[in-house]
Amino acid sequence: QVQLVQSGGGLVQAGGSLTLSCTASGRTFSSYAVGWFRQAPGKKRDFVAALSRSGVTTNYADSVRGRFTVSRDVEKNTVSLHMNSLNPEDTAVYYCAVRIAYYSSSYYSRQEDYQHWGQGTQVTVSS
Repeated sequence: QVQLVQSGGGLVQAGGSLTLSCTASGRTFSSYAVGWFRQAPGKKRDFVAALSRSGVTTNYADSVRGRFTVSRDVEKNTVSLHMNSLNPEDTAVYYCAVRIAYYSSSYYSRQEDYQHWGQGTQVTVSS
């Protein structure tokens, strides 16, 4: 059973940057595809970014494409979400999630595709 622990987040001014991290224990990320989701107050949880099991193929929501980057550090067994040019609309609780992926290039954008979730971390962007 994999356990995900998230870190990073916090308060940043509009235009600033933050990096969120998701560290796995129990298993390595090499077995999993990874997703990032976010939930703003009063809204449903939305897809943000996905990374294939190979760590090569990525997918992003239109709202973050070009500003956010997802990457993996194999040695640290950590996946990161690098967020640039943040705006108040990015304010939300961010979650990482993983699922077993049988194909190395597959990525997943639906939250129901994921089996394990991190605890969530708050990102607040002030205007």
